[in-house]
Amino acid sequence: MSANIEQSVPPEAATGVASGGRGSEMLRALGHRNFRLFWAGAFLSNVGTWMQTVAQGWLMLQLTDSAFWLGLDGFAATVPGLVLILVGGVFADHLDRKRLLLLTQIGAGVTALVLALLISAGMVDRWTLLIASFVTGCCFSLAAPSYQAIMIDLVGREDLSNAIALNSTQFQLSRVLGPVLAGVAFATLGLEWCFLINGLSYVVIVTALALVRIDNGKRITAGNSGDKQSSVPARRGLWRDLLDGFRYVQRRPRVFLMLLISAVTSLFGAPYLTMMPLFARDVFQLTERGLSVLMGVAGAGAFCGALLLVLLGDVRRKSWYVLGGAAAFGLGLVGFALSKNLYVALVFLFIAGFAIVCSVAVTNMLLQKLVTDEMRGRVMSMFILSFIGAWPIGNFLAGAVAERLGAPRTLALGGLITALFVACVTLRYPRLRELD
Repeated sequence: MSANIEQSVPPEAATGVASGGRGSEMLRALGHRNFRLFWAGAFLSNVGTWMQTVAQGWLMLQLTDSAFWLGLDGFAATVPGLVLILVGGVFADHLDRKRLLLLTQIGAGVTALVLALLISAGMVDRWTLLIASFVTGCCFSLAAPSYQAIMIDLVGREDLSNAIALNSTQFQLSRVLGPVLAGVAFATLGLEWCFLINGLSYVVIVTALALVRIDNGKRITAGNSGDKQSSVPARRGLWRDLLDGFRYVQRRPRVFLMLLISAVTSLFGAPYLTMMPLFARDVFQLTERGLSVLMGVAGAGAFCGALLLVLLGDVRRKSWYVLGGAAAFGLGLVGFALSKNLYVALVFLFIAGFAIVCSVAVTNMLLQKLVTDEMRGRVMSMFILSFIGAWPIGNFLAGAVAERLGAPRTLALGGLITALFVACVTLRYPRLRELD
């Protein structure tokens, strides 16, 4: 993870794209200077992130030969989110988002570079990887809410949906290119180069953020849109702000249900990325380059899902993208987990990647439009927590269960639970189905 938690903010330099046809409409958010800087920097940084993700999973499997340790590494990377994402949500509403994001990106970049040096020197072990994952996870968790909440500042309300879709597209495209480049690096340079390239990629996003111009007086923050930012201590206190956020969501059943769907999807489905090295080596008898192919196909499906949302624009009947995407993701995982043929498995993997991006991206759009400005950072932190915060628990459980039942049965069970839960919610809550 890295650049998918970046930021950039727009002030006076953000100018809209003239509506000169379908192509310009699809790319109109890129007419904002700050969003262009953010988009390009985030994309290049995310490519490095996915290179390291593939390399680190394979390295941990080499060091431990254990599904449990794979799950534990995923747990270490995501467990900080259980606490820090909510804190980061309060920070996103009250503090300088650009400064926070710059500091966290620098911290994550230094961690990746140190890890590259340790691997090159032959001094890395399972514990080193766990510590590095935890530190990077802390950086991500603090920064993620600001990354989400700042989108409306980058492009304004009118282009918000387009900006979210375009940002999802760059992230998913990096999921395709990152694993492919990781396979090339494995074959030509060595595994440690994936970590080195990722560390250097943070330089790109830090530079892009430094070039962004922010007008703090105009930034939408807690209070009204014309107020200057205020520090957390000057407000009502960190914990009271957190409780206000929870009460706000509790009083809005549809918002709560969307967060719950994200949590269940992540808990039972998202660990498929952590388990991928096991499928590559033990199920399909592939090398590390085969792992790159599996990860790349999942990324290709996700990219196509994000691209579809860009092409469709501000889609109608958004709730069906959320519900149908989450259910299809679960069924795709069941198909992938039970497939014995590699090519059939790749088809299901593509479907799973496509479906989950449609669900998550449209959930993001709906939440951004449903919540008030003063609660945006906190609600978006809960959205990130619902998806990423449930991931450490899912990773830990998936690793432990896979140690006993095997990765295929574990993943198939998680996918089935996800699909059944979404089906029940769809039938039980008609008002959620009507959300547009």
